[in-house]
Amino acid sequence: MPLLDDDALAGSAVVANSAMNRERGLDGVNSYERELGFSPVEVIAALLRVTGAPDTVAWLDLCCGSGRALVEAAGRLAEQGVADRVLCEGVDLVDAFVPAPDVPWLRLTAVPVLDWTPSRRYDLITSVHGLHYVGDKLGLLARAAGWLTDGGRLVADLDLAAVRLADGSPAGRRLATDLREAGFSYDGRRRRIGRDDRGDVDLPYEYLGADDRAGPNYTGQDAVHSYYRPRARKPRPA
Repeated sequence: MPLLDDDALAGSAVVANSAMNRERGLDGVNSYERELGFSPVEVIAALLRVTGAPDTVAWLDLCCGSGRALVEAAGRLAEQGVADRVLCEGVDLVDAFVPAPDVPWLRLTAVPVLDWTPSRRYDLITSVHGLHYVGDKLGLLARAAGWLTDGGRLVADLDLAAVRLADGSPAGRRLATDLREAGFSYDGRRRRIGRDDRGDVDLPYEYLGADDRAGPNYTGQDAVHSYYRPRARKPRPA
């Protein structure tokens, strides 16, 4: 089947879906806390207690939608008197952010996540249902692993059924094994990938393109399938 490159995918109506993470707040019924299983603000607060005043604790949210959760988090951290020691940063394809204060501890950037390069490392990186709409999902995960601080934490929703081989078959268990060998954890029941430390990751897959006609995934929303060709694995160090 014809596959879309990143430029064509960025113009897809499926990727620009206005329902994608647009209204999700920090806590409550439709929230980051419910989806992730923890409160990003509590994670940041705990890190501040450990690191001390000289260090800035940073949270990066990829495919952040409207940025509502980040704006709410920035406000709460300011109320706690620690705004000068934190950074809440979000990146999303669509510039449809909620109104946000112009403060140094909050950044919202409209750009395709695969085109974006950070200027620092992050203690927490999240992507709540964002990878469903990214073309090179594995490439973004590999890059994000290098954006973590030492001991940093990455949590994202990832549906392995959306990662396909050139013949259309799901990458499946072999991909799960490759991800774990590269230092990621994967919860198949929750369809959630994680990582607890920075690392230089080189997954043995060549990205071929994306299909925005995959239809609904387990969330009930139309999603994107990403296609790869396995490549030779590098020998492990003796």
